[in-house]
Amino acid sequence: MFSKILIANRGEIAVRVIRACQEMGIATVAVYSDLDRDALHVRLADEAYALGGQTAADSYLNTEAILDAIERSGAEAVHPGYGFFSENTDFARAITDRGVTFIGPPPEAIEVMGDKVSSRLAAQEAGVAGVPGTNEFLTDVAEVIAFGEEHGWPVAIKAAYGGGGRGMRVVHSADDAADAFESARSEALKGFGRDECYLERYLTWPRHIEMQVIADTHGNAVWVGERDCSCQRRHQKLVEESPAPAFPDEVRQAMGAAAVALTRATGYTNAGTVEFLYQDGEFYFLEMNTRLQVEHPVTEMVTNIDLVREQIRVAAGEPLSFSQDDIERRGHAIEVRVNAEDPAGGAFLPSPGRIDKLVPPQGFGVRWDGGYESGDEVSQFYDNLIGKLIVWGSDRATAINRARRALRELVVDGVATTAPAADAIFAHPDFAEATHSTKWVEETLDLSGVRAEVAPTTDEGEEKVRRDVDVEVNGRRYAVRLWVPESAMAPSAGPGAASGRPAAARPRRSGGGAALSAAGTGSVTVPMQGTIVKILVEVGQAVDAGAAVCVLEAMKMENQITTDTAGTVTEIKVAPGDSVGSGDVVIVIDPA
Repeated sequence: MFSKILIANRGEIAVRVIRACQEMGIATVAVYSDLDRDALHVRLADEAYALGGQTAADSYLNTEAILDAIERSGAEAVHPGYGFFSENTDFARAITDRGVTFIGPPPEAIEVMGDKVSSRLAAQEAGVAGVPGTNEFLTDVAEVIAFGEEHGWPVAIKAAYGGGGRGMRVVHSADDAADAFESARSEALKGFGRDECYLERYLTWPRHIEMQVIADTHGNAVWVGERDCSCQRRHQKLVEESPAPAFPDEVRQAMGAAAVALTRATGYTNAGTVEFLYQDGEFYFLEMNTRLQVEHPVTEMVTNIDLVREQIRVAAGEPLSFSQDDIERRGHAIEVRVNAEDPAGGAFLPSPGRIDKLVPPQGFGVRWDGGYESGDEVSQFYDNLIGKLIVWGSDRATAINRARRALRELVVDGVATTAPAADAIFAHPDFAEATHSTKWVEETLDLSGVRAEVAPTTDEGEEKVRRDVDVEVNGRRYAVRLWVPESAMAPSAGPGAASGRPAAARPRRSGGGAALSAAGTGSVTVPMQGTIVKILVEVGQAVDAGAAVCVLEAMKMENQITTDTAGTVTEIKVAPGDSVGSGDVVIVIDPA
């Protein structure tokens, strides 16, 4: 077994892995960007090393910096979490070439299954039917148009080396193809380091069902259970549950067998997820995520199997601690992703900023997997997942009621969250009857009156005079406690101070930044921090109310900024690449 593991990630998944390691008596090494110097995963780890930079590309996607931290720390293994380098073949090989264990599948399996195109071919060879699509990377927008004309619109452009809905664009007509192709490639490159994309037919009302698999190096491979992940917005999941409701057991068994067959056929080991679309009694292979999933806790709750612990054991060469016949699924589990987003009537606007207060719910059957605590900062540069609320109940109705109770207890002040949208999902009869689909949140669920309330920042704690700060020596982080005069603290305390840290009060938006422009003034503002990706208008151009004027990237997502005023563009105050803050004016329009 390993004595020291480096976690090449951040946020709640890094915390999750650190805790599993601690329970196994394994020392942990964290890595961090400049913005994450005092993040929760850094505070919990035994050691921590600076990567430098702020953006993901400059830090958590900086291969050389991570390899340097591995060498200096003496870590024997690396857990990649999910996202970032978790499905990157080059990174996995760079790790294993140095004699360090990659806690995941072998690089060859990532190469086959992490590439969504080759995984489709592998599924065909294993006898698992997939959604109709292309088996080669897209090279030109003309291919998108030709596919749409042949198979019918809409079609989906998808990142070949990604997941979580990032790098995916639904194209409804030939006129939309060029912009969608460019946007998908851009988002894929920023999120996964590669911009290759492929095409699939876009099903009209499917459910998203995925199978958790795990295999060891001794020839054992099992499916642990399925998860229904159909409640999505922008193709990213909001709510997940296990077992899948209104799902015939014969289909469940067939899907599990197909997932294991694919796992064996590709020589896959460690934990992975085989994703399917289910519609009209049939299921189609979608992709395989060659890593741990965000929603793995719902499977853990119904099976009582610690998947992270099993990952580490398998990577160390040990056999699975259970067989297919040993797996017993009990009750029902639901996971709510609590993201820093304002539902804003269905707009789901990113809401970065300081979390003034965070109090997770408690009680029987309730679990909180979080990456933040009170006083921490949710940065615009990273994924906006604050934490995951997971509940267990003896049946689905009990689990739904427990989730709603726990959401009422959850306190997150300072930023808007998706919690109100989750409660609206649970309250809807379509969810109770399991008649929803992957498009249901955006096309059916009424969120017009749902928005997050952001409590104002307070000055509580400014009287304290202790400061816990970080010192870096040769890139290694050390925690140091300082006692300073109270008058010196308030101006210098920042969002990264430890618990009990004071901070100078900051102006906050009162409603999570739902408005996309100053109503009726012609001054188009941005609702959150971010980076301007594209300008969609030019000076002198006439625009209608509701027209998109620029694209803002925040929290790894691209957001179209619109005007609520019709008129003529008179001034463009920003350019692609510019950083902007909440409330900044980007476009000025002379009302018609």
